[in-house]
Amino acid sequence: RSTVRARLAPPKFYKMKKSISLIGMAGAGKSSLGKELAKHYDFNFIDSDKLIETIKNKSLQEILDENGIERFKKIEEAALLSVEFNKTILATGGSAIFSQDAMKHIKKNSSIIYIEVSFEEILDRISNFASRGFVKTSDQTIKQAFVEREVIYKKYADYIVPNNTDLESCLKRILRTI
Repeated sequence: RSTVRARLAPPKFYKMKKSISLIGMAGAGKSSLGKELAKHYDFNFIDSDKLIETIKNKSLQEILDENGIERFKKIEEAALLSVEFNKTILATGGSAIFSQDAMKHIKKNSSIIYIEVSFEEILDRISNFASRGFVKTSDQTIKQAFVEREVIYKKYADYIVPNNTDLESCLKRILRTI
């Protein structure tokens, strides 16, 4: 006699990888959201900007000023490649997307959520990009950097979640999405 067992679809989270990475512009809320997600799921939390600052014992802006953009990107890439994903929430720096190797590593080991915020909202949230360790070429405006990055964020994203209201609403959207 054969028995047929009903197959239940697993909750969406189980379709995801066991870790989550947040990408997006400076000021999108990646670190704040990442900390809350880590608490919610009881995962480890890593902020790649803080990781770089700890490794180098300097602020991002100091590292950028002393090393230049290309060297900074290599430092960031090495930090991202060093992340061992195991029930981890990773909040990446906004320029993480410029390293294909780092993004392959992140994509292989985690589900990627792009925290989407309008340019106007970013300007409201960030008062001074010059002291933030923001990677852009000297002839590039913040708007041009935003437009350039937005395309790349969307390319790597498994999910896109807008953060155009408050942190709690965005967190709820992420939890519903995953």
